[in-house]
Amino acid sequence: MAGQLSFVLLLLAALLSACAVNPVTGERELSLVSETQEVQMGEENYLAMRQMQGGDYVVDPELTAYVSQVGQRLATVSDRSLPYEFTVINDSIPNAWALPGGKIALNRGLLTELNNEAELAAVLGHEIVHAAARHGAQGMERGLLLKGAVLATAVTAGGGEYAPLVLGGAQVAAQLVTQKYSRDAEREADLYGMRYMSRAGYDPWAAVSLQETFVRLSEGRQENWLSGLFASHPPSRERVEANRAIARTLPAGGELGVEQYQAKIAPLKQAENAYGAYDKGRKALQEGHLQQALALAEQAIAEEPREALFYALRGDVHLAREGYQEALVDYNQAIARNDRFFYFYNQRGQVKKALGDLESARQDLQRSLALLPTATANKALGDLALAQNDRQSAIAYYQKAAASQSPLGLEAGRALARLDLPQNPQKYLAVRAGLDRRGYLIAEVANRAPVAVRDIGIEVRYLDSQGLVRSHRQQFQGVLPSGQVARLETGLGPFSDLSVLEQLQVGAIQAQLAD
Repeated sequence: MAGQLSFVLLLLAALLSACAVNPVTGERELSLVSETQEVQMGEENYLAMRQMQGGDYVVDPELTAYVSQVGQRLATVSDRSLPYEFTVINDSIPNAWALPGGKIALNRGLLTELNNEAELAAVLGHEIVHAAARHGAQGMERGLLLKGAVLATAVTAGGGEYAPLVLGGAQVAAQLVTQKYSRDAEREADLYGMRYMSRAGYDPWAAVSLQETFVRLSEGRQENWLSGLFASHPPSRERVEANRAIARTLPAGGELGVEQYQAKIAPLKQAENAYGAYDKGRKALQEGHLQQALALAEQAIAEEPREALFYALRGDVHLAREGYQEALVDYNQAIARNDRFFYFYNQRGQVKKALGDLESARQDLQRSLALLPTATANKALGDLALAQNDRQSAIAYYQKAAASQSPLGLEAGRALARLDLPQNPQKYLAVRAGLDRRGYLIAEVANRAPVAVRDIGIEVRYLDSQGLVRSHRQQFQGVLPSGQVARLETGLGPFSDLSVLEQLQVGAIQAQLAD
């Protein structure tokens, strides 16, 4: 009890010492994530997040430069100096997000829904506040506080392991940008975002009109909005009224920037039909309507031949039909237009693998991994390594791919087990000992491998009455399916005291694949 009390007091002291002043609101709050860690997380995961969301929009670099210019204009008047970056994601779903450390992105699909530069400033100012006011970092801190053991480990280690525990890869970042912000966080982002707009010379009433539009769209329950911006930034009439009250406290007037905004997005608006055809084609492909998907890809290419995604869609149709040479031509076309998107390299690597160009396939798949680690590329590289009798490399790639819960991840797990289980059965078969009603030792073997196994051998090591180490081996001849448990009678005993279980070791020493 005294030890537990000491730990609680130590934990409370650590939490109190972790309080800091919020750089935006000026309020004292818990701060377990340092600014260095925030910036590090943003820098380490910005590329991966952009890749996961659809890659950068590269058809019109001037548009991205324009968005960045507006963002930096707002960042200059914000309450916190961070290495802000702004980019446009090549996706039709209207969305915007911010990583800790000031890494901000908005989708191509949101730009076409805005009416003027001031509305763009409203979106970017809102996201700047999420980064500047540490809303993403606060989400991480709440997660840690729900996991006392993790927090205790970090505190005990003096914070040395803290950043790795929290910044554990792009999956953590993905959770941050898709988390639903609290009402307080949204109110703060609205309030200070509108203040930043006013300081930068924009009309803050544009934020009010934009919120009114969002409310109408949310009430209409348009699917693309519900899966995009509204999933993490839910609009409400309450927010509209609150924003009206904020706008009344700010200087009247300011820039709307209708003409310059419409001029900047004009090429994107002209390509809306092409992107609409692409989105429909992607859905048709997923539903197995290959001819329809091909026709829509052709339509999109004809209307906007500069967009790499359209060629990749056509390549995917050819790949689904096993038209590898045609698919290769299309993926080459896609990469020629955008050589910074993982998907194109992954798909071209798969095609080259099917065509037998193994070394070139390996290079493409590794390039894909450099942009975004995926189960798909790791599984394919594992296959290539195995084909070249490089078992250790194959095992390493399969292990990474098997971490995914996707069907491909499960397939990689089975491939891994086939390679590794015969040499390391203890990694896949969990064995525990117990006593039956008569006091004889029994062993339960649980098959945690994704494949069925047979010819299982276990070993029990124990001390005899003279204190000498004895070994007993037992064989299970039947087939043990994946996820099932088998019970083995060892014949050892009878034992009158359960304490004997604490003095023995039991484990799997042998197993073979059943298939």
